[in-house]
Amino acid sequence: MTASAITEPARETEPRRSSNRPLLAISAGLAVVFLVGTWAAWFFTVDDAYISFRYAKNLAEGHGPVWNLIGQPVEGFTNFAWVVWSAFGTLLGIALPLFTKLTALVLGAATLYQLVSAGKRHAGLGGAIVAGGAFALFVPTYFHLTSGLETTAFAAVLLRVAVLGLRVLDRNPVRAWELPALLLLAGTLRPEGVLAALPVFAVWIWHERRSAPARWYTAAAFVLGAGYFVWRWQFYGHLLPNTFYVKFGHLDAGYLWSVHTAKVLAPLILLTLALIARRTTRAAGILLTATVAATYVTYAASGPTMDYLGRFAMHAFPVLCLGAGIAMKGLLLRSAAALAGTVAVAWTAIAGATAPDLAATANYGPDLQRSHVAIGKGLATAAVPPGHRTLAVSDAGAIPYYSGWEAIDYIGLNDAAIAHGADPTAVVTAARPTVVIITAFGDTVQSERYGLRNLEATSGYVKAVSVASREGYWENVFVLPPYADAVRATVTAEIDRARPANDPGQLQDTIPRWLARLERQLFG
Repeated sequence: MTASAITEPARETEPRRSSNRPLLAISAGLAVVFLVGTWAAWFFTVDDAYISFRYAKNLAEGHGPVWNLIGQPVEGFTNFAWVVWSAFGTLLGIALPLFTKLTALVLGAATLYQLVSAGKRHAGLGGAIVAGGAFALFVPTYFHLTSGLETTAFAAVLLRVAVLGLRVLDRNPVRAWELPALLLLAGTLRPEGVLAALPVFAVWIWHERRSAPARWYTAAAFVLGAGYFVWRWQFYGHLLPNTFYVKFGHLDAGYLWSVHTAKVLAPLILLTLALIARRTTRAAGILLTATVAATYVTYAASGPTMDYLGRFAMHAFPVLCLGAGIAMKGLLLRSAAALAGTVAVAWTAIAGATAPDLAATANYGPDLQRSHVAIGKGLATAAVPPGHRTLAVSDAGAIPYYSGWEAIDYIGLNDAAIAHGADPTAVVTAARPTVVIITAFGDTVQSERYGLRNLEATSGYVKAVSVASREGYWENVFVLPPYADAVRATVTAEIDRARPANDPGQLQDTIPRWLARLERQLFG
């Protein structure tokens, strides 16, 4: 038995040809929960996803992964592989919100399958129930799946890395190409992916240090990764993605993120750490803990924004589910393990169902459709000459994507000058775009928000449209006078068209509103 032979006791305590009926029943139940959860969150697409979609659309149309077709390229995304995959969806003619949801649905199902199968392999039926149950009963799982972002894909890749790491510890064969390929994929899905996958990769390459195929595949992954890094540095002109310069280094916010994440995932973290206490599971516990720590350290140092429902914690969440599942075998007495597993799954489910931002997230999809998406579509059809189709906006997702207009993102995620310290107001006033969209608490704008001095930036403009996305969140569309009537007509028409299908008259962020919408979908 190796130091990490975490599968041996399960083989000793279960008949070699035991019935698979309990596992099949559990798997079927979890599959039903998974499908229902996905359906309940299907209408959710986060505005940030449309940033990636805009880059993907421009890439598919032959312009390269750029934000605007004119000017210096800017890298306002951190998910290159996801952008490339989305560009493929564009070439297929599939709407990117649907294409990315279907992709994430497949990868989410694969994640659940890996958790159940690996949990069963390493800890018997109890391991399968805890690992799969914690994942499937965590409500945020489904909003991350349908968001349009790479969250579920990255989590699936990292879980696969962890599963292969356990195989390495048990001295089971791992295909020579798989971990180098996953390391490369993780690093192109998100920059911190290389760091997240590094603990498992280091263990594997040490075990395979005498294997020529392992060395060749590792070298190939290194060459491809280095080539990508050099290319993007040359293409965009900066060492790191633009978002790094906007978001990184907020240690106070990172501390708050760490504390909140530790509270939500406390039982899963503790059970994974508990693996280190027992000799036969120590290596597995150290490896899983190192993988989670390597993933989360970046977020602890940056205080990630747009962290709805623990989006960034979700990246290593399946790894923690697996660790908790493995802890069900041999670590505790059977009754104690059952209690610990029940508490872990229940705690995780309750934490997800009572998340403070669940109500806002659950109603976000219709809110976005009747405001941001409608504005973007209205701008796309407005009678504004091509040379004047320019806008400045803070919510730089659906509006720039659907409009197709050249866009200034005055928060700075997609603007290199602002990201590196330029005054947003100076950038906007110098460009004098045709449209300036101000996010405000109502139809009266504040003097300053997101670093933009609103009154100065909109001086000489006409307020053409004000639309409420939700309570306390409005988009105010200011237009240069020659084009105000044209923009007002098409944007208002799109807003009126979107309103009936998207909770008309309901601006409140409440769980009952979400549940009522699901009831209407079921029963009409």
